[in-house]
Amino acid sequence: MINESRYPNVPAFDDHFTREFLDKDQKVDDGFYEFRSKTDQYTMWFPGEYQLLHKDREDYAINNDSYENWWAVYNEEVEDEIQKNYIKTEFSTSNPTDESIHVEALFKRRFGLSNPKQIETSKTRIYYQSAYIYFKGTEKQVISDRKKHIPNTYLAYVADKSSNKILQISFDNSGKYKSDDEEKKKAWFVKILKSIRFNEENNNE
Repeated sequence: MINESRYPNVPAFDDHFTREFLDKDQKVDDGFYEFRSKTDQYTMWFPGEYQLLHKDREDYAINNDSYENWWAVYNEEVEDEIQKNYIKTEFSTSNPTDESIHVEALFKRRFGLSNPKQIETSKTRIYYQSAYIYFKGTEKQVISDRKKHIPNTYLAYVADKSSNKILQISFDNSGKYKSDDEEKKKAWFVKILKSIRFNEENNNE
């Protein structure tokens, strides 16, 4: 029998599948736990209120140590309504010389334009962008002007400086946030991006 009491009392550890990825003894920052990819190629901070989806085949996929794709969800109660918040990641490899091409294509495909902000850590290059996305019928509408609407979608491309490893990560929510929540959400997303560490031992030469 598993002694459930030895796990932190957060939703991430309530789910048997999600807890397989997390270090229960290492709470890296308030509300986050260290997440280790089953490819053993990267680690990142994972918010304790989220759980990985794994009922359907498309929810989680892995190919040895070269590819991994997962979704995580948090059902948040806002003004007596439940809104779903999603994190989606895709780990893969890409030729570093083509980085600018892939970055431009990714953000144009998602937002219709490519104007990501860029930040760097000692180990990674990070490109990210946000916008409000909704559908009018079947046609996707994108509002990039924050003065017109608060973003509900954040997207990032994180590249390892010393290998060909990359991680694409996005955050989407189905509800509406107040204006004073925008900076909090942005800071939260950037904190996750900066926490991503690619495994040096397995870097490709």
